[in-house]
Amino acid sequence: MKIDVVLGLQFGDEGKGKVCHSLLEKNDYTHVIRFNGGGNAGHTIWHKGKKFVTHLIPSGVFYGKKSIIGSGCVININKFFNELQYLKNENINVEGLVYIAKNTHIVTENHIIEDSLDSKIGTTRSGNGPAYRDKYIRSGFRAEDFSELKPYLIDLYEEFYEKNPDSVILAEGAQATGLDIDWGDYPYVTSSHCGIGSVLLNGFNHKNIRNVYGIIKAYDTYVGLKNFQPEDPIFEAIQIAGNEFGSTTGRKRQCNWLDWDMVTKAIKMNGVNRLIINKIDILRQVDAWRIRSNNDLITFCSESDFCDFIREKCEKMWLNSIFSDTPHEI
Repeated sequence: MKIDVVLGLQFGDEGKGKVCHSLLEKNDYTHVIRFNGGGNAGHTIWHKGKKFVTHLIPSGVFYGKKSIIGSGCVININKFFNELQYLKNENINVEGLVYIAKNTHIVTENHIIEDSLDSKIGTTRSGNGPAYRDKYIRSGFRAEDFSELKPYLIDLYEEFYEKNPDSVILAEGAQATGLDIDWGDYPYVTSSHCGIGSVLLNGFNHKNIRNVYGIIKAYDTYVGLKNFQPEDPIFEAIQIAGNEFGSTTGRKRQCNWLDWDMVTKAIKMNGVNRLIINKIDILRQVDAWRIRSNNDLITFCSESDFCDFIREKCEKMWLNSIFSDTPHEI
C-alpha cells in the first residue's frame, strides 16, 4: 500500500483541491480518501475547463477513482445527497465510486441549530463542532445507523487490508495546520485534526505514507472573527486580485503576508517532503513581495528574490519546492 497526502499548512484555502486534481491526472491512484472535516470545507476544482466546488465528496470522482469520506470526517446527510446530485447534473459519473466509512459521524439538524448560535469563533455554522463533540462524548450517530446511507457504506479495514492491500491512495485534507484543533490559534480553530496524524486515524499505517505534499499560498488568508488583516490598502488589492472569498460561505478572506515561521513549523510537524506554493501570480499583479519571519517583515525587491528566499529555506530542510501561478493546474 502507498499513500500520498495533501495537507494545508496555513489557514485553509491554499489550493488543495487544485493540487489533488493535478496529482490524480498524473498518477495512477486507486482510491482518494477525505480524512478530516465536513461540509464546512470547499475544494474548488477546474475539470476539463469547467469550475466545480465540492464540500464532502473527494476529487477522485473526476477521474473515475473510488472516493471515500473517511472516519475522521463528519457528514451532513442532506448535503451529501445534494452534492451527489450536483455532480450528476454536471455529468460527472459517481455510480459505484462514492463511499462513506461506516464509522463516520453524522451532523444532525440539532448540531446545525446549536452551531448557528456561534458568535465568538466565526464558524461556518455547519454543525461540525457539536457533531465532533458528540463523537467524543460517545453520544453521536454514525453512518451505519442510517438506512439511506447503506448503499454507500464501506469498511476501511476490509477495503484496504483484506480486499486491496496494494492500493495507491491519495489522502485529501481539509482546512489546515493553522486551524488544527490542537496546533492552531486556539480557540480560532476548526473542530478536527488537520495534520498528518489525522490520516492515520482513518486506519492507515504510517509506514505506508510515501509523499506529504504541503500546500501554501504566497500570502496568508483567514476566514473568521479574529482580527487578522493589517490596516493597509495593499491587502484589499490582494483580496480582489486573488478572489479571496470563501468557497463555502462567500465571506471575505482576511489577508496578510506569508508567515514563514508558521509554515516551517507545519512542514516539520507533518513531515512534508514536497512544498507547493500557489498564487505567485497574485503578488505579481500587486507587485508586492513580503514575508513575515522572526517577528520581522522582510521586503523583497523582486519576485525572484522572494522565490529564492523560499527555495533556500526549503533546501535547508531537504524539501522540493514547486511554484505555481496558474489558476487551474500545477
